[in-house]
Amino acid sequence: MEQTLLHPLIYLLAAVVAVPIAKKLGLGAVLGYLLAGIAIGPWGLGLISEVEDILHFSEFGVVLLLFLIGLELDPKRLWSLRRHIFGWGSAQVGLVSLGLFGAALAVGIDWRVALIGALGMSLSSTAIALATLGERKLTATPAGSAGFAILLFQDIAAIPMMAAVPLLGVAVAQGSGQGWLHTLQVVAVIALLIFGGRYLIRPILRIIAKTDMREIFTAFSLLLVIATCLLMQSVGMSMALGTFLAGVLLADSEYRHALESDLEPFKGLLLGLFFIAVGMSVDFGIFLEQPWLILGMVLGFLVIKTAVLYGLAKCFRIPRDQQIFFSFLLSQGGEFAFIVFGAAVTAKVLTPETSSLLVVVVALSMLVTPLLLLVHDRLLVRWMEGGKRRPEDKIDPQDHAVIIAGFGRFGQIVGRLLHANGIGLTILDHDPDQVESLRKFGFKVFYGDATRIDLLRTAGALQ
Repeated sequence: MEQTLLHPLIYLLAAVVAVPIAKKLGLGAVLGYLLAGIAIGPWGLGLISEVEDILHFSEFGVVLLLFLIGLELDPKRLWSLRRHIFGWGSAQVGLVSLGLFGAALAVGIDWRVALIGALGMSLSSTAIALATLGERKLTATPAGSAGFAILLFQDIAAIPMMAAVPLLGVAVAQGSGQGWLHTLQVVAVIALLIFGGRYLIRPILRIIAKTDMREIFTAFSLLLVIATCLLMQSVGMSMALGTFLAGVLLADSEYRHALESDLEPFKGLLLGLFFIAVGMSVDFGIFLEQPWLILGMVLGFLVIKTAVLYGLAKCFRIPRDQQIFFSFLLSQGGEFAFIVFGAAVTAKVLTPETSSLLVVVVALSMLVTPLLLLVHDRLLVRWMEGGKRRPEDKIDPQDHAVIIAGFGRFGQIVGRLLHANGIGLTILDHDPDQVESLRKFGFKVFYGDATRIDLLRTAGALQ
């Protein structure tokens, strides 16, 4: 009993101590969890040794995260994102894999090892990226939308990657009929999820809601997620992808908000546990044996992946001030890489030593990502603003009845309605490209910071 309670005590104590300190220093919660994991892991204080068991259990936090994201997306909205998911996602996975594969061949690595390594490391961390977007309230931005679409495609792409691994190794799957059988099983499971989500789950939720016992509703919410995980795992598919699909099917139900509020605390704690487990899984023994090789691999990996992502950000027409952030956000390796490399060891494509080396590189890249985002916030943002920020316009006194501060989506709707009805308005916006664009359409728009009192007074808001 003491041992059962001791480990949760250590995890909670590490999180409670490390995360507030990291937030206070401006490092972010994710890096705080990672540092807590390093501190209590085998290469820190050595308080926890069963790292693999904790890592597998804590992946349930990623599963809950995808389920809750699915609840925010109804099927119509998801269908509208199909081009972004499959277009942007396939471009990212394909180009990053090609770049890493070419670099590995150039240094003399066997093409099978190079291909598995490139495919696995092309996948980014869903947990880190989505947790960062949520923490910064940037999910709805162009960079956040593009990142989400790519991460969703990666969850889908991980399935054929794992299926293709045995074809490159000695342990090839036996029996040609097994492939067709597996495909039928996958189709049957997805059909069951769609049918159950539409016609079975909602009546059950209605019955449970009538009991007016919140703890039973919470229990059923967890039961739904766990059952979906096991169902997807039984046919070798991504648990996160399955729960995401289940969430989408319940997105337009009347119980969506209740499900969100019940599962949100579990998601936060388990995601934190996942990051702690990743920090504990960094094998500093391998790092100390070959520090320069591993540092070179991490640096090369981050440079290639970030460069490809930056080029894609320009092609995707992500705003200039978000392009570097987008590149850093997805620059790390992901949790699916651990699964791909494990399958490659089983198929004898990778040796255990090579797999351990790649796992350390991926884990260190996950550890470096919050630091890259910190550099972006503290240095690059100021540098970009200092180099490109134009002087604010000198505004002659205005007497329009309406002032719009910021001409985003909502501002555009209001502005066009007023403009169409002949009502004069003054627009203030801090995006120079937006200002130039609006002036071409005849709007009275000025560049400036609408939080300044003197600017608002000149615009006519204050007397």
